[in-house]
Amino acid sequence: MPEGVCDEIRARLKADGPLTTKELGGAKASAEWWDWSDHKIGIEWLLDIGEVVCVQRVGWRRVYDLAERAVPAELLARELDDDACLTALVARAGRALGVGTRADLADYYRLKQDQVEQVVEATGLVPVKVAGWTQRAWADPDALAELSGLRGRHATTLLSPFDSLVWDRARASRVFGFDHRLEAYVPKAKRVHGYFAMPLLVGGRLLGRVDPAREGRTLIARQVSMEARATGTPSRSESSAAALATALWRAASWVGCDDVRVERSDLPRDVLESALKNAAPS
Repeated sequence: MPEGVCDEIRARLKADGPLTTKELGGAKASAEWWDWSDHKIGIEWLLDIGEVVCVQRVGWRRVYDLAERAVPAELLARELDDDACLTALVARAGRALGVGTRADLADYYRLKQDQVEQVVEATGLVPVKVAGWTQRAWADPDALAELSGLRGRHATTLLSPFDSLVWDRARASRVFGFDHRLEAYVPKAKRVHGYFAMPLLVGGRLLGRVDPAREGRTLIARQVSMEARATGTPSRSESSAAALATALWRAASWVGCDDVRVERSDLPRDVLESALKNAAPS
């Protein structure tokens, strides 16, 4: 990165910010996705060292601004040592996860497991044993206190393959009994569930996958793959079909579609078509 690029970025943000990388001079040096421009390298470096922050996104693009303008002064002035920062991050990971192993807590903020071990006792997280887990775990005390009167606040929806609920594949398998794999880079002939299969979340459980597409104003489920526990009996199939139909119509609304079509599914065709008809917006 040429000398002076960061100074130029600081000056532009001060005068004209908030700005995207494109507005700062462009994100790429060539057509290759990985070939960052000097301005992209510079702004990401300033983000890494805390001089700038991302204040919003426009599509996929980050919008950057100077930290001194975007972060409240009392927070910006705080100087925490490494242990204090690690303790705060591990505590926040524990609150977000509810319960997690050392690996879970580390993965949330991309820390190292020995860093978690170093500070976990100071976080206020409570050591617990989880049925079926072989590793030690820690739980958020507030989450434990709410267990006796816990009421589910569950959504029925399709998740991005990159959603935080399923991003950690090992944890998703351990918590939900759901083994997910992004097959976008798998040769077509070897794909099991589809190019961009989206997990189906129903009542706090992951019950299947939908590989989506779009044709005009029609949302297409090219393939629906349900977990065995979602289709074991006629009543389960009906319940799963109803949930799937709700999720598909909801997804259609996200992308401006007014029709839904399922091409392949392991649910009974008549049950699924009835569910789609009943769930369609009036």
